[in-house]
Amino acid sequence: MGVRKRETADARKEANKSIAFAKLNNCPTSPRKMRIVADLVRGKKVELALNILRFNSKEASGKLEKLLLSAIANWQAKNSEEVLEEAGLIVKEIRVDGGAMLKRLRPAPQGRAHRIRKRSNHVTIVLGSSNNTQSN
Repeated sequence: MGVRKRETADARKEANKSIAFAKLNNCPTSPRKMRIVADLVRGKKVELALNILRFNSKEASGKLEKLLLSAIANWQAKNSEEVLEEAGLIVKEIRVDGGAMLKRLRPAPQGRAHRIRKRSNHVTIVLGSSNNTQSN
C-alpha cells in the first residue's frame, strides 16, 4: 500500500471514530410517511430528537425512536470512555430510501382489477459530534 493511500485510509478511520450509525431495512411503512417524521429530527441534538420522537403520535416515530436508541448504543460501544451528555451528539444524517414493494391486485367494478402497491423503506441514521457545528 502506498503512502498516500495509507494516509487517506488513516484519516478516514479517524473520522469514522466520531460517528456511529444504525440501519433499519424493509420497514413496512411508505417512505413518504417515514420522511415526514425523519425531517423533524434531522440536525437536532440526540436528547431533543428522542423527546420529539417519543411524544409524536405517528406510527413511524416509534420505529425511528427505536432506531435512534440503537445508534446511540452503537456509539457507546465504540466510545466506552466518553459520557453521552458531554459528547454533544447530533443526528448528522438521516436517510429514508424506498425498499421492496409488494404488488397486489384488488377487484374493481366491471371485471377490472386495480394494482395495490404495499411500500417499504430503508432508514439510515448517522450520529456525529457537534463540536464544530451549531445545532438547534
